[in-house]
Amino acid sequence: MEALLDLLRGTVTSPWVYLVIFGLTAIDGFFPVVPGEAAVITAGVLAASGGHPNLVLVIVSAAIGALVGDHVSYAIGRGGGARRLARLPNGSRRRASSEWARRAVQRRGGVILTTSRYVPGGRTAVTLTMGAVRYPRRSFLLYDSIGAGTWAVYCGLLGYFGGLAFEREPVKGALVGVGFSVVVTFGLEGIRWLRRKARRHASSRH
Repeated sequence: MEALLDLLRGTVTSPWVYLVIFGLTAIDGFFPVVPGEAAVITAGVLAASGGHPNLVLVIVSAAIGALVGDHVSYAIGRGGGARRLARLPNGSRRRASSEWARRAVQRRGGVILTTSRYVPGGRTAVTLTMGAVRYPRRSFLLYDSIGAGTWAVYCGLLGYFGGLAFEREPVKGALVGVGFSVVVTFGLEGIRWLRRKARRHASSRH
């Protein structure tokens, strides 16, 4: 892990640094022992202290990498996990658990996906499960974009502005990131609910 962060520090003035950030955050999406979050925070600290790398490009690279990694995890779950779930016998405890997971992600998938991005290892379990229960791809892309984007902004700015402020209170820093993500997600859900209500109201008048 330290060797990967040393690689990041060694390429800080090179354009390759953004590829390193992309690669680390992408691999972290389906192999969570890679320090994706630490890499983005470290890059933010380096951007604040020396002007390199560029903070905006760090955030963009991290968001795209996280999005790609989550989709790899989703594809893995959709491929192997979906087949295993289909073979579970009816009435079994594992079948009941899988059906519960399917209902949970269908009802609250957006919130679960965006907030799990801030839980190390938790995001991989969620994206694998969403693939296994065949959560709609378009909805997955939408909410995962929110989660990856807010997470990248949070990590980048945490390194740039808040590293010292949250050094002794990491839980508070994580709560800020989760809160940011939840506000964006519920805002989007509210807009979708209002649009559905407007469509139902319009159809009832015809």
